[in-house]
Amino acid sequence: MYKTHTCGEVGVKDIGKEVTLAGWVDRLRDLGGVTFVDLRDRFGIIQLVSNPVSSPEVHQAMIPVRMEWVIQAVGIVRKRPEGMENPDLATGEIEVELTRVEILNPAKTPPFLINQEEDVDEQTRLKYRYLDLRRPRMRDNIIFRHRLITFIRNYLDKKEFLEIETPILFKTTPEGARDYIVPSRIHPGQFYALPQSPQQLKQMLMVAGVERYFQIARCFRDEDQRGDRQPEFTQLDIEMSFVEREDVMNLMEDLYTSLVKEVVPQKKVLETPWPELTYQQALDRFGKDNPDIRFGLELKDISEIALESGFRVFSETVEKGGTVRGINVKGLGDYSRKQIDELTDYVKGHGAGGLAYLALSEEGEERSSFVKFITDDAKAQILTIMGAEPGDLLLFVADLPEVVFDSLGRLREELRDRLNLVNDDIMGFCWVVDFPLVKWNKDEKRWDPSHHLFTSPMMVDVEFLDDDPSKVRGQQYDLVLNGLEIAGGSIRIHKADLQEKIFDLIGLDLEVARERFGHMLRAFSYGTPPHGGIASGIDRLCMLLANEPNIREVIAFPKNQSARDLMGNAPSAVESEQLEELHIKLSLD
Repeated sequence: MYKTHTCGEVGVKDIGKEVTLAGWVDRLRDLGGVTFVDLRDRFGIIQLVSNPVSSPEVHQAMIPVRMEWVIQAVGIVRKRPEGMENPDLATGEIEVELTRVEILNPAKTPPFLINQEEDVDEQTRLKYRYLDLRRPRMRDNIIFRHRLITFIRNYLDKKEFLEIETPILFKTTPEGARDYIVPSRIHPGQFYALPQSPQQLKQMLMVAGVERYFQIARCFRDEDQRGDRQPEFTQLDIEMSFVEREDVMNLMEDLYTSLVKEVVPQKKVLETPWPELTYQQALDRFGKDNPDIRFGLELKDISEIALESGFRVFSETVEKGGTVRGINVKGLGDYSRKQIDELTDYVKGHGAGGLAYLALSEEGEERSSFVKFITDDAKAQILTIMGAEPGDLLLFVADLPEVVFDSLGRLREELRDRLNLVNDDIMGFCWVVDFPLVKWNKDEKRWDPSHHLFTSPMMVDVEFLDDDPSKVRGQQYDLVLNGLEIAGGSIRIHKADLQEKIFDLIGLDLEVARERFGHMLRAFSYGTPPHGGIASGIDRLCMLLANEPNIREVIAFPKNQSARDLMGNAPSAVESEQLEELHIKLSLD
């Protein structure tokens, strides 16, 4: 070994001992001829002292050394002089007086500072990711991710789950995004697909009698990028036999509540047991099916009053099947017209036709875009439903339900951020259940699964599959944390006849279904247990627990928002010989 100790483990207990250290030069200081060097490795920082009087050869060898050079240092551990201690360092009470030094590798000047946080363009950081990962924040994020995954593995091992790896090269898995496909040289014209999830394979493991499976699985989806997406990502994949919905949910609740307590003890779970909302309740209260439950501003429905209010914009919307809903923003009754116009532009950007408002000053004065058009009785009822008080700002959207929910749900979170309504150390977990099994696709004129093809309907709703599929709820459950979905799962269909019925409902020809999923249908004929599972995004969970703005900050080597690896310059062209071997001809017109 090049070192007897790491830079973080040397302490007062080692005073008088000779130690050998190795790492990167973090800082250099020349004070009256004596050179002080902060040496850094993954485990910490320690101060080295080069004295020209006691060790002239060592001091001479240190002259060319610069920041980020890699050196090996041998020396005696000494207590720092009185008043020279550094309380910010774990090693701040001691220093190492050098007796020998070897330059292991010099370094060019980095494109950005390693030893302190500074605002560096992300494209530069990604191009030099190996340098970015040396910085304390990124180092800590990678260590945190490791500890989080280790906790999960240990927890599930104690629950008698088996970690089983599933193939990366497999058939397409219908998950709602485009597949990444891999051409086969051995089988010309045929392709593997990189898994969007191990969905089919983990169900096969249930058929195989594994009963409790998990995997820290690599998954791939060719979809448009955003802050909480990557083309390749990691998920905690779980499947269990002989379980009902509550069994899977209880497991995850205990796992993640325990994880927060152990791995991020400074954070607190908002509420236990976690709140459980139906899909419709989530929309009605928060405008979205992945709500942030840490703050108020819940939606209120005034549609019935709006119908008889006398204000045509409201009444005609309700008559045409729309809805009128609003939120009460406490304390913003003095918002200016310009500020309200900014909020109006915001909801218009998300499909709403406009934003009606009623501002109540602390003195009882009113400013409104619609009150003069409604009856006194309607106004009084609206104020009651909205829980209005002096100083409040009431904001309303009248439109189709999907537009109202989306625009007000987004406005609610926009106000959360503007007004700093939440504490990032509060973890607002909640479950959302009772999703519709299928949704009507107006363009294709067919029913589409709201989750995936293998989600079981609620058994009490199966009778509606033939006559009114819109009434059928799926045995699906989504786990939401602070306004982001971090996990989704369901109880699966385990009988071939019901699976074929769902194929027929969504317009998937049975012969096509057998070609795509014949292996599953065959398996289901050999004694498949009832089973269910869940998949949780590790990257997204790490992002939230580490208080990072996007998942790229918790992934060692991420792609940028154009799905490009700037460090390795991928994707890239391949040699024509490779394409010929694969029987592929490019057409880039």
